Amino acid sequence: MGKNKEGNDADSLESILHHVGDMGRYQILLFIAMLPFGFFFAYIYFVQMFIAVAPANYWCMVPELQHLDMELRRNLSAPGAASGSWDSCRTYDVNWSEVLETMTPPPEGTPMVRCQHGWDFEFTDIPYETVITERGWVCEYASYGPTAQAIFFAGSFTGGLFFGWLADNFGRVPALIGANLIGAIGGIGTIYTKDVWDFAFCRFLVGMAFDNAFMMMYILVLEYVGARHRTWVANMSIALFFGAGCISLPWLALWLSDWRKLLWFTSLPMLIVVFTPFFVPESARWLVSRGRVSQAVDVLRKFERVNGTKIPDDVLDEFVVKSNQTKQTKESILVLFKSSLIRNSLILMVMTFMSCAIIFDGLVRLSNAFGLNYFLTFTLTSATEIPSISLLTLVLDKWGRRNLTTVPMLTAGVMIIVALFVPKGIPQASLAIAARFCINMSYNTVIQWVTELLPTPVRASGSAAMHMSGYVAAVLSPFIVYSEVAWSQLPLLIIGITACVGSGISIMLPETKGLPMPQTMSDSEWIVREKSLCGKKTDKEDVECVSDKEKSFIT
Repeated sequence: MGKNKEGNDADSLESILHHVGDMGRYQILLFIAMLPFGFFFAYIYFVQMFIAVAPANYWCMVPELQHLDMELRRNLSAPGAASGSWDSCRTYDVNWSEVLETMTPPPEGTPMVRCQHGWDFEFTDIPYETVITERGWVCEYASYGPTAQAIFFAGSFTGGLFFGWLADNFGRVPALIGANLIGAIGGIGTIYTKDVWDFAFCRFLVGMAFDNAFMMMYILVLEYVGARHRTWVANMSIALFFGAGCISLPWLALWLSDWRKLLWFTSLPMLIVVFTPFFVPESARWLVSRGRVSQAVDVLRKFERVNGTKIPDDVLDEFVVKSNQTKQTKESILVLFKSSLIRNSLILMVMTFMSCAIIFDGLVRLSNAFGLNYFLTFTLTSATEIPSISLLTLVLDKWGRRNLTTVPMLTAGVMIIVALFVPKGIPQASLAIAARFCINMSYNTVIQWVTELLPTPVRASGSAAMHMSGYVAAVLSPFIVYSEVAWSQLPLLIIGITACVGSGISIMLPETKGLPMPQTMSDSEWIVREKSLCGKKTDKEDVECVSDKEKSFIT
């Protein structure tokens, strides 16, 4: 929302938004247009958990026994089956014709060999074929699935660099289109893979789309809404659209019961992005930062027509003059590190973001570790997205970004540590779900917080870099979950400590509640200096000495 002159000139673009409508008809349409991209965001992130999951029970396949029922095959061929805990990766080295004659398992001490003909899977917990079951990626091949997931996050890192650069140099809309197209190509390509490396390559392509397929639209829409509406737009878009995508995915997987159909269903709709230029405008903030002021004015005129509002001629003239006078920049993300104020805040923000990513992703991957139904547990943890972010929307502009990152993350850490001391099943799962509720609030606050701290010329690439730090952390979370081989409760302990440490770090970041989005580096420096708990305050006289060129953007 625009501000009157009181010692400092107003951010002219915020003033324009005030006149064109902080949240008019066009902004509402843009909010609704975020819906499919929110679903794509959820599907890109989580679909591999449903196409590359292994049933809990499996054993060596023996061709000679395939005419028998499943339980009898297992009892005859799986060493230790009688005790209920069998060797899934080895079977007896015997003449199976003789075993069929006696219909009794070979005696103890019989030589054993690795599975030579694949595996039999018991499709009770996962009632359909997956990549893992079709291609036998278990036992000595069990690393193939996690490797493909790690390569997915490597793609995310690469995509963050590339699409962040693309968005800041060629616009938000081209980056949005490119990210969704490459995600669709990678997803559909996965269907036709035959081996681990072509599968991993296609997951790399899909990884490049995560989370750029949504965040480019997210950034663009936030740049068009007034400050007082930014919180609910930022958070309800994730709660409603990403949350609904998460909740729908496990039941979509069950309904289709075919990993190839699931990929078709979640990848093909991403191609609708080719229609984006017809209804999504380029960011006026970005156009101004690149000196394309006349195009920015054309976009704002379109907002006038759709919203039924009128920008006063004097306000528009002032905007054009100030925009043309402002130094146009084509800066890289490296410019952020030239300022010690911004650099230090970004380092703290990266550490906070990584903490959120480890906690969030770790709790997701522990969905099948609490002794409950895999699909139901995933749904319940995902269902926390909607109420937690709805609550966040109501209180974020009252309590601020810092409080709503620090307190929920600390609460999540305490609950996760308490979960160490309760039995598995409903008690432990309930604490994990409550912790997920809290970390949803912290994570989504940080996502919005980043966009409000970075200046327009590097907002997309800076935000992408921040998200890349999350991808690095997410690569660690499978290994954190795997640490249960050393001690079953170690993953919870690591995640709980991470939450407590991340909470302590986040309290040192600057508050951005109610401030216009920074247009220049000077704006961002002012926020860090004035709004940090330990920042050095600037006297009013010092502010008035700032050059006229920068004054118009300082809040």
